Amino acid sequence: MEKHAALPDEPLLESDFNDSVLILTLNRPRRFNALSRDSLYALHVALDAAADNQLARVVVIAANGDGFCAGHDLKEMTAANNQAFVAEMFQLCSGMMLKIAALPVPVIAEVNGMATAAGCQLVAQCDLAVAADHARFAVSGVNLGLFCSTPAVPLSRTISRKRAAEMLMTGEFIDAATALDWGLVNRVVPAAELRAETMKLAESLKAKPRATLAAGKALLYRQMELGLTAAYQDASSAIACDFMQPEAREGVAAFLEKRKPDWT
Repeated sequence: MEKHAALPDEPLLESDFNDSVLILTLNRPRRFNALSRDSLYALHVALDAAADNQLARVVVIAANGDGFCAGHDLKEMTAANNQAFVAEMFQLCSGMMLKIAALPVPVIAEVNGMATAAGCQLVAQCDLAVAADHARFAVSGVNLGLFCSTPAVPLSRTISRKRAAEMLMTGEFIDAATALDWGLVNRVVPAAELRAETMKLAESLKAKPRATLAAGKALLYRQMELGLTAAYQDASSAIACDFMQPEAREGVAAFLEKRKPDWT
Protein backbone atom coordinates (compact mmCIF):
# COMPACT_ATOMS: atom_id res chain seq x y z
CA MET A 1 0.00 0.00 0.00
CA GLU A 2 1.30 3.45 -0.88
CA LYS A 3 2.40 5.78 1.90
CA HIS A 4 -0.37 8.30 1.24
CA ALA A 5 -3.05 5.65 1.78
CA ALA A 6 -2.62 5.78 5.55
CA LEU A 7 -4.24 3.13 7.66
CA PRO A 8 -6.62 4.20 10.48
CA ASP A 9 -4.18 3.18 13.22
CA GLU A 10 -1.30 5.20 11.81
CA PRO A 11 -0.36 8.38 13.69
CA LEU A 12 -2.11 11.62 12.78
CA LEU A 13 1.26 13.34 12.87
CA GLU A 14 4.54 11.70 11.91
CA SER A 15 7.75 12.97 13.48
CA ASP A 16 11.23 12.48 12.07
CA PHE A 17 14.33 14.04 13.64
CA ASN A 18 17.53 13.81 11.67
CA ASP A 19 20.68 15.92 11.79
CA SER A 20 19.00 18.71 13.81
CA VAL A 21 16.00 19.07 11.46
CA LEU A 22 12.61 18.04 12.86
CA ILE A 23 10.07 17.12 10.18
CA LEU A 24 6.46 17.00 11.36
CA THR A 25 4.23 15.42 8.72
CA LEU A 26 0.45 15.74 8.75
CA ASN A 27 -0.90 12.25 8.15
CA ARG A 28 -4.60 12.30 7.28
CA PRO A 29 -4.10 11.99 3.51
CA ARG A 30 -7.57 10.68 2.71
CA ARG A 31 -9.05 13.79 4.36
CA PHE A 32 -6.48 16.09 2.74
CA ASN A 33 -4.95 16.45 6.21
CA ALA A 34 -7.93 18.32 7.67
CA LEU A 35 -7.21 19.44 11.21
CA SER A 36 -9.19 17.34 13.68
CA ARG A 37 -9.12 17.95 17.42
CA ASP A 38 -6.73 15.04 17.87
CA SER A 39 -4.38 16.23 15.14
CA LEU A 40 -4.31 19.70 16.71
CA TYR A 41 -3.44 18.14 20.07
CA ALA A 42 -0.68 16.17 18.34
CA LEU A 43 0.75 19.36 16.84
CA HIS A 44 0.71 21.06 20.26
CA VAL A 45 2.64 18.18 21.81
CA ALA A 46 5.15 18.07 18.96
CA LEU A 47 5.76 21.83 19.02
CA ASP A 48 6.22 21.78 22.81
CA ALA A 49 8.79 19.02 22.39
CA ALA A 50 10.54 20.97 19.63
CA ALA A 51 10.77 24.04 21.86
CA ASP A 52 12.47 21.95 24.57
CA ASN A 53 14.82 20.16 22.16
CA GLN A 54 18.12 22.06 22.24
CA LEU A 55 19.43 19.94 19.37
CA ALA A 56 16.66 21.05 17.01
CA ARG A 57 17.71 23.83 14.66
CA VAL A 58 14.86 23.83 12.12
CA VAL A 59 11.27 22.53 12.09
CA VAL A 60 9.58 21.53 8.82
CA ILE A 61 5.80 21.05 8.65
CA ALA A 62 4.99 18.75 5.75
CA ALA A 63 2.07 16.56 4.69
CA ASN A 64 1.39 13.14 3.24
CA GLY A 65 -0.90 12.60 0.28
CA ASP A 66 -2.00 14.95 -2.47
CA GLY A 67 -2.87 17.98 -0.35
CA PHE A 68 -1.10 20.00 2.32
CA CYS A 69 -4.06 20.84 4.55
CA ALA A 70 -7.76 21.39 3.85
CA GLY A 71 -8.31 23.41 7.02
CA HIS A 72 -10.46 22.39 9.95
CA ASP A 73 -12.30 19.07 9.94
CA LEU A 74 -15.76 20.39 9.15
CA LYS A 75 -17.33 16.94 9.41
CA GLU A 76 -16.10 16.57 12.99
CA MET A 77 -17.27 20.07 13.93
CA THR A 78 -20.67 19.62 12.31
CA ALA A 79 -21.18 16.22 13.94
CA ALA A 80 -20.47 17.72 17.36
CA ASN A 81 -23.16 20.36 16.80
CA ASN A 82 -21.88 22.14 19.89
CA GLN A 83 -20.60 25.71 20.10
CA ALA A 84 -18.27 24.89 22.99
CA PHE A 85 -16.62 22.15 20.92
CA VAL A 86 -16.26 24.45 17.93
CA ALA A 87 -14.80 27.18 20.13
CA GLU A 88 -12.33 24.67 21.57
CA MET A 89 -11.24 23.71 18.05
CA PHE A 90 -10.53 27.29 17.05
CA GLN A 91 -8.75 28.02 20.33
CA LEU A 92 -6.61 24.91 19.88
CA CYS A 93 -5.73 25.99 16.36
CA SER A 94 -4.94 29.57 17.34
CA GLY A 95 -2.80 28.34 20.23
CA MET A 96 -0.91 26.05 17.88
CA MET A 97 -0.26 28.95 15.48
CA LEU A 98 1.07 31.05 18.36
CA LYS A 99 3.43 28.23 19.32
CA ILE A 100 4.87 28.30 15.80
CA ALA A 101 5.52 32.02 16.16
CA ALA A 102 7.07 31.56 19.62
CA LEU A 103 9.24 28.58 18.67
CA PRO A 104 12.92 29.55 19.05
CA VAL A 105 13.86 27.97 15.70
CA PRO A 106 12.71 28.71 12.15
CA VAL A 107 9.64 26.82 10.91
CA ILE A 108 9.30 25.95 7.22
CA ALA A 109 6.02 24.92 5.59
CA GLU A 110 6.63 22.32 2.87
CA VAL A 111 3.49 22.71 0.73
CA ASN A 112 2.93 19.65 -1.41
CA GLY A 113 -0.55 20.55 -2.69
CA MET A 114 -3.76 22.38 -1.84
CA ALA A 115 -3.76 24.58 1.28
CA THR A 116 -7.16 25.99 2.17
CA ALA A 117 -8.67 27.89 5.12
CA ALA A 118 -6.68 26.92 8.24
CA GLY A 119 -4.27 25.10 5.92
CA CYS A 120 -3.49 28.38 4.18
CA GLN A 121 -3.33 29.94 7.65
CA LEU A 122 -0.68 27.38 8.60
CA VAL A 123 1.41 28.31 5.55
CA ALA A 124 1.12 32.01 6.38
CA GLN A 125 2.01 31.44 10.03
CA CYS A 126 5.18 29.47 9.35
CA ASP A 127 8.29 31.63 9.13
CA LEU A 128 9.11 30.38 5.64
CA ALA A 129 7.38 28.29 2.97
CA VAL A 130 8.46 26.19 0.01
CA ALA A 131 5.74 25.08 -2.39
CA ALA A 132 5.36 22.60 -5.22
CA ASP A 133 4.49 24.31 -8.48
CA HIS A 134 1.05 22.71 -8.57
CA ALA A 135 0.09 23.89 -5.06
CA ARG A 136 -2.95 26.13 -4.68
CA PHE A 137 -4.02 28.38 -1.85
CA ALA A 138 -7.38 29.73 -0.68
CA VAL A 139 -9.19 31.05 2.37
CA SER A 140 -12.55 29.94 1.07
CA GLY A 141 -14.77 30.01 4.15
CA VAL A 142 -16.80 32.88 2.69
CA ASN A 143 -18.10 30.43 0.07
CA LEU A 144 -19.66 28.47 2.95
CA GLY A 145 -21.06 31.56 4.67
CA LEU A 146 -18.17 31.53 7.15
CA PHE A 147 -15.57 34.30 6.95
CA CYS A 148 -12.04 32.95 7.53
CA SER A 149 -11.43 35.19 10.54
CA THR A 150 -8.57 33.25 12.12
CA PRO A 151 -6.70 32.65 8.84
CA ALA A 152 -6.98 36.41 8.27
CA VAL A 153 -4.61 37.05 11.19
CA PRO A 154 -1.36 35.64 9.73
CA LEU A 155 -2.46 36.16 6.12
CA SER A 156 -2.88 39.91 6.57
CA ARG A 157 0.51 40.04 8.28
CA THR A 158 2.19 38.14 5.44
CA ILE A 159 0.77 39.62 2.24
CA SER A 160 -0.59 43.10 1.56
CA ARG A 161 -3.93 44.15 3.02
CA LYS A 162 -5.70 44.40 -0.31
CA ARG A 163 -4.44 41.03 -1.50
CA ALA A 164 -5.48 39.45 1.80
CA ALA A 165 -8.89 41.12 1.47
CA GLU A 166 -9.26 39.74 -2.05
CA MET A 167 -8.50 36.21 -0.93
CA LEU A 168 -10.74 36.46 2.14
CA MET A 169 -13.67 38.17 0.43
CA THR A 170 -13.74 36.16 -2.80
CA GLY A 171 -12.62 32.79 -1.46
CA GLU A 172 -10.89 32.21 -4.79
CA PHE A 173 -7.77 30.10 -5.24
CA ILE A 174 -4.39 31.49 -6.15
CA ASP A 175 -1.73 29.32 -7.76
CA ALA A 176 1.81 28.78 -6.55
CA ALA A 177 3.29 31.39 -8.88
CA THR A 178 0.88 34.02 -7.54
CA ALA A 179 1.57 32.94 -3.96
CA LEU A 180 5.28 33.49 -4.64
CA ASP A 181 4.66 36.88 -6.23
CA TRP A 182 2.42 37.97 -3.33
CA GLY A 183 4.90 36.80 -0.68
CA LEU A 184 2.85 33.95 0.78
CA VAL A 185 5.65 31.49 -0.04
CA ASN A 186 9.40 31.92 -0.48
CA ARG A 187 10.20 29.36 -3.15
CA VAL A 188 8.29 27.36 -5.77
CA VAL A 189 9.79 24.25 -7.35
CA PRO A 190 8.61 21.21 -9.33
CA ALA A 191 6.95 18.66 -7.07
CA ALA A 192 9.78 16.17 -7.53
CA GLU A 193 12.23 18.73 -6.10
CA LEU A 194 10.11 19.86 -3.14
CA ARG A 195 11.85 17.95 -0.35
CA ALA A 196 15.31 18.70 -1.74
CA GLU A 197 14.57 22.44 -1.92
CA THR A 198 13.08 22.42 1.57
CA MET A 199 16.16 20.73 2.96
CA LYS A 200 18.40 23.14 1.04
CA LEU A 201 16.70 25.99 2.89
CA ALA A 202 16.92 24.08 6.18
CA GLU A 203 20.65 23.50 5.66
CA SER A 204 21.16 27.24 5.17
CA LEU A 205 19.33 27.96 8.42
CA LYS A 206 21.24 25.26 10.32
CA ALA A 207 24.49 27.02 9.48
CA LYS A 208 23.42 30.06 11.50
CA PRO A 209 23.80 30.29 15.31
CA ARG A 210 20.70 28.94 17.05
CA ALA A 211 20.71 31.67 19.72
CA THR A 212 20.99 34.41 17.11
CA LEU A 213 18.06 33.10 15.11
CA ALA A 214 15.98 32.60 18.27
CA ALA A 215 16.51 36.19 19.42
CA GLY A 216 16.09 37.53 15.90
CA LYS A 217 12.83 35.67 15.27
CA ALA A 218 11.40 36.95 18.56
CA LEU A 219 12.38 40.53 17.69
CA LEU A 220 11.02 40.24 14.14
CA TYR A 221 7.52 39.37 15.30
CA ARG A 222 7.60 41.64 18.35
CA GLN A 223 8.51 44.81 16.47
CA MET A 224 5.79 44.22 13.87
CA GLU A 225 3.18 44.93 16.54
CA LEU A 226 4.80 48.24 17.56
CA GLY A 227 4.72 51.76 16.19
CA LEU A 228 7.76 52.92 14.22
CA THR A 229 9.48 54.73 17.11
CA ALA A 230 8.93 51.90 19.58
CA ALA A 231 10.04 49.36 16.98
CA TYR A 232 13.34 51.16 16.46
CA GLN A 233 13.86 51.47 20.20
CA ASP A 234 13.29 47.75 20.68
CA ALA A 235 15.45 46.81 17.68
CA SER A 236 18.29 49.12 18.73
CA SER A 237 18.34 47.64 22.23
CA ALA A 238 18.16 44.11 20.85
CA ILE A 239 21.03 44.47 18.39
CA ALA A 240 23.24 46.20 20.98
CA CYS A 241 22.64 43.27 23.32
CA ASP A 242 23.25 40.76 20.51
CA PHE A 243 26.53 42.44 19.60
CA MET A 244 27.95 41.49 22.98
CA GLN A 245 26.92 37.82 22.76
CA PRO A 246 29.48 35.08 22.02
CA GLU A 247 27.93 34.30 18.63
CA ALA A 248 28.32 37.88 17.40
CA ARG A 249 31.79 38.23 18.88
CA GLU A 250 32.93 35.14 16.98
CA GLY A 251 31.12 36.15 13.80
CA VAL A 252 32.54 39.67 13.74
CA ALA A 253 36.03 38.43 14.58
CA ALA A 254 35.85 35.87 11.78
CA PHE A 255 34.74 38.55 9.32
CA LEU A 256 37.58 40.87 10.29
CA GLU A 257 40.08 38.01 10.16
CA LYS A 258 38.72 36.79 6.79
CA ARG A 259 37.87 33.28 8.01
CA LYS A 260 34.75 31.20 8.54
CA PRO A 261 33.14 31.59 11.98
CA ASP A 262 33.32 28.66 14.38
CA TRP A 263 29.97 28.38 16.16
CA THR A 264 30.40 24.79 17.30
